Amino acid sequence: MNQRKASVMTKVVPAELDGARLDRALSELFPDHSRSALAKLIDQGHVSIDTKTAEKTSLRVTTGQSIDVEFPEAVASTVESQDLPLTVLFQDEDIVVIDKPAGIVVHPSAGHADQTLVNALLFHVKDLSGIGGELRPGIVHRLDKDTSGVMVIAKNDRAHRELTEAWNTNRVRKEYLALVYGTPANDRGTIDAPIGRDPHDRKRMAVVKGGRAAVTDYEILERLRYVSLLRCTLRTGRTHQIRVHLKKLGHPIVGDPVYSGAQWKGLPDKRLQKILALLHRQALHSWRLTIDGRVFEAPVPDDMRVVIESMR
Repeated sequence: MNQRKASVMTKVVPAELDGARLDRALSELFPDHSRSALAKLIDQGHVSIDTKTAEKTSLRVTTGQSIDVEFPEAVASTVESQDLPLTVLFQDEDIVVIDKPAGIVVHPSAGHADQTLVNALLFHVKDLSGIGGELRPGIVHRLDKDTSGVMVIAKNDRAHRELTEAWNTNRVRKEYLALVYGTPANDRGTIDAPIGRDPHDRKRMAVVKGGRAAVTDYEILERLRYVSLLRCTLRTGRTHQIRVHLKKLGHPIVGDPVYSGAQWKGLPDKRLQKILALLHRQALHSWRLTIDGRVFEAPVPDDMRVVIESMR
């Protein structure tokens, strides 16, 4: 049986970590690795305290103890790399920012064994390091299959940890563009309504009592014929949040098969009906992502641009 090569790093427990749980102490001593990845190393027997193998993440450490951590060499991902089209907006040694096309799911799952964004990333991004011991992209956030636009992916454990910690704080600003039916009464506003599973259809989300807190800010960017272009800024990140909140507002997203249906059939202009009928997905685009002051932006995709120009 082939053994994975490993490197061993040793740290001495400082006074400020006296009495801390082993997994927490390791996350402080080895900040380039996520706490979950370090906990996994403990479970796999790769961590020793004073030469004795540590068996539990909950062990308490003591000042002066010597901790050895064996880091196995990262292995190739079990997910197949595939040469799929991918637009890279930015990359450095820590992250890659891409413009996700509509119609592609983020990662393999039941019913989507391949042809996913992760398959494409493994082909196009050549300098991935070990995330959780495996050479793979670190997915920090997700976009629905038929939502397009900016996504950021971590290339290593440290970047993944830092992005995850920042994600739901004011260090990250997430702005979307949405085409909705009709025009909201106010130029701008805030939708503060909890979201959970629809009690009548478990495949859908809905505004429900007792759901998870969800807040979306919106602003009208342009009033068009029968539809409006909105900018939506997320304060929270719930499943289908913008789609559910705009439906609650009374202005669902054009083309959304789940939350709006074919409302275009009721338009009096047959030409515009045909244009909207060609939009085979919700008109929602992750437009701008700001992380610690760095701004990443994806241009409006062609299918949404055609609708906007036609409805002016």
